[in-house]
Amino acid sequence: MSLDLANYKAHAQEAVKLFWGNREAALSKQAEAGTQDAGARGAVTAGKNLDGFVGMVQLLVEANGLWDAEICVKKKVLVLPGFYRPTKEWDMLIMHRGQLIAALEFKSQVGPSFGNNFNNRSEEVMGSAHDLWTAYREGAFGKDAARPFLGWLMLVEECEASTVPVSVKEPHFRVDPVFRGASYIERYDILCKRLVQEGLYTSTALMASPREAVDDGRHTSMSDLTSLKTFVTEFAGHIAAVAAR
Repeated sequence: MSLDLANYKAHAQEAVKLFWGNREAALSKQAEAGTQDAGARGAVTAGKNLDGFVGMVQLLVEANGLWDAEICVKKKVLVLPGFYRPTKEWDMLIMHRGQLIAALEFKSQVGPSFGNNFNNRSEEVMGSAHDLWTAYREGAFGKDAARPFLGWLMLVEECEASTVPVSVKEPHFRVDPVFRGASYIERYDILCKRLVQEGLYTSTALMASPREAVDDGRHTSMSDLTSLKTFVTEFAGHIAAVAAR
């Protein structure tokens, strides 16, 4: 079974350019109107800056044979039942003939503050996955439903604040040595790896990109397991398998 990766590299570059361009445009617009949010929040509240990646995933679905899939991107159709809470709204759902095929999240973090945001993102991503798989186990997505693809794509600004070593506090017990001296981007890579290794996510992608990438869409991966290529390949394989069934 050959996979079609739908020229994902070119689409990812355009998605990164769109991400940074949308942030700049949102901040400029709010500054001109005199209504800029505190800090950089205005760039976040203006809209979905990662929509370019949503489009890339849609192309992968079509390219790998699932022509009649229902691709859900509008708010009212992005809700799934949970186990510890009534519902959870995802960033993108792929449905096919009443079955959940994939649930995906597209997130980002831009400086200068990374500490609290990293902790919040970590708690959110772990909790969402645990809630979904428990709901799946309890039959929330249908009796005998096939296991869906659960994906998390994270874009982090590559800058001094995200790449310098970060100290850890150990007042009572020693932390895992892998975190000692790790930057915030490296912490995200550890998180993404372990989400996959522990079976919480089917695949994760971590992308590091500087603000200057608004001109060329450049970005880098931190490891093979969390690379965009691995994420795209595993997603395409899942879609192709569903189409073959």
